[in-house]
Amino acid sequence: MTGRKQLVVVALIVVTVASLAAAGRYFLADELEPVGLGAKAPDFVAMTLDSTPKKKTLDDYKGQVVLINIWATWCGPCRVEMPSIEKLNSAYAPKGLKVIAISVDDPGYDTAIREFAKEYHLTFEVLHDPGGQDGKISRDYQTSGYPETVIIGRDGIIRRKFLGATNWNSPSNRALIERLLAERVS
Repeated sequence: MTGRKQLVVVALIVVTVASLAAAGRYFLADELEPVGLGAKAPDFVAMTLDSTPKKKTLDDYKGQVVLINIWATWCGPCRVEMPSIEKLNSAYAPKGLKVIAISVDDPGYDTAIREFAKEYHLTFEVLHDPGGQDGKISRDYQTSGYPETVIIGRDGIIRRKFLGATNWNSPSNRALIERLLAERVS
């Protein structure tokens, strides 16, 4: 085999290996980089429900303790959970907790989301992932159902993940929030 043929074979092998590695990284991203305890919280883009929607990202909450609740108006357990999130927000927002509820309802449901927030008297920030259930937020946070809640420390690290409706006024959940609010980032 000539030197030129050897070079072509080596180049084909390198391209094949690189293609396989890229495909594996794409298809196995959840397994290679799980979003769980101790992981850096992925950034997100969600829209406000204002008459002129504005983009919000995780950077807007940098340095704060953040509770992100990923939910939908059609989700029964979400309806069960929302009053306890509102009570938690009422108790801890003045102390620095930032509660964000990100709806994964389909595009065009802004009115239904606003009505939901009004019905439950939600005083925390309610945003909308315009991609719906298959949107980037659900993918990036690797949600496996709704509601799903992620607690992020001031350092941007995920401290807890909860799947399903949770009683946010339980002593253990309040203790978690108090502990995170007391932490200082150096």
